[in-house]
Amino acid sequence: MLIRVGHSPDPDDAFMFYALNSGKVKIPGITIEHVLEDIESLNRRARTGELEVTAVSAATYTLVHDRYRMMDPGASMGKGYGPILVATQPIERAKLEEKVVAIPGSHTTAALLLRLYVGDPPTIEVAFDQIPRVVLEGQADLGLLIHEGQITHATLGLTKVLDLGERWARETGLPLPLGVNVMRRDLGEDLHRALSRGLRDAIAWAHGHVDEALEYAMRYGRGIDKETCRRFVLMYVNDYTQTLGSEGHAALERLFTLAHRRGLIPAIPPLDTV
Repeated sequence: MLIRVGHSPDPDDAFMFYALNSGKVKIPGITIEHVLEDIESLNRRARTGELEVTAVSAATYTLVHDRYRMMDPGASMGKGYGPILVATQPIERAKLEEKVVAIPGSHTTAALLLRLYVGDPPTIEVAFDQIPRVVLEGQADLGLLIHEGQITHATLGLTKVLDLGERWARETGLPLPLGVNVMRRDLGEDLHRALSRGLRDAIAWAHGHVDEALEYAMRYGRGIDKETCRRFVLMYVNDYTQTLGSEGHAALERLFTLAHRRGLIPAIPPLDTV
């Protein structure tokens, strides 16, 4: 059976899926076709139930939970870190809501956090890897950085104005849920369990063979060196990626509850994980 799996062309996802992509871990009876697209494109595809399995922003799960069931493995959670707002020079916090922000997509969790903690600034949607350029060229006052830009921005001449991951950790004491993997509900319970087990085994294999998995992940590093890649990958392929656990579930519930109270999502979805 052919299963299409959507994930981002980023080092952390490449690291996570390497064992499945290379055949180091196999799911009996399943052939996987990897579909590599930026997270906002995957969010849009999930709205129509196009792919059997896909990564989505935690914020988008609230819109697709009727079609998709959440995997327990594969979550992207920051432990005291997360998306950051950057600019070419410092900006007072009180003035942030007046500034134009380049965001990686309106349905990303980063954009949801921006609305939670900054308000409703004017935004422009930009491919996530082009956000630093857009800010440096003056097309936006601020950029909302995800992926490795969180740790490489200073080398580009950008200044961190607000760390949304730090703000979240300070206010909740919980990890910050950014992305999850989901499976289409029509696949059925047996296939759900097989796919989740396969991904968990792949993540465990990568952690047991870090250097080999990193060599593959470097292909998607957009010019970063190996140690930066290692640092970034191990920031986001962490204990919560192996299993959400009670803290991971609590973090998702807190995010959805806060967003719903603010009227930013239509409802709090059930955490129906496999």
